[in-house]
Amino acid sequence: MNLNQIVNMLMRMAANRLLNWGTRRINAPKPGQKQSPQQQSREKTMREAIKRARQAARVTRRMR
Repeated sequence: MNLNQIVNMLMRMAANRLLNWGTRRINAPKPGQKQSPQQQSREKTMREAIKRARQAARVTRRMR
C-alpha cells in the first residue's frame, strides 16, 4: 500500500462518518416536539431491523 492509497482510505472513512453524522442530526427529533404516529412506527421498525442485523452479525461471527 502506498501513501496515496492510505490517504484516500482515511479521507473516505472520514467523509462517510461525517455524512452519517449529518444525516442522523437532520432526522433527529427536536427537543420538546411530539412525534406523529407514523414517526413512532417508523422508529419501531428501524429498532427491530437494527436488532435483527446485530443478531445476524453475531451469528456470522460465530460461524467463522
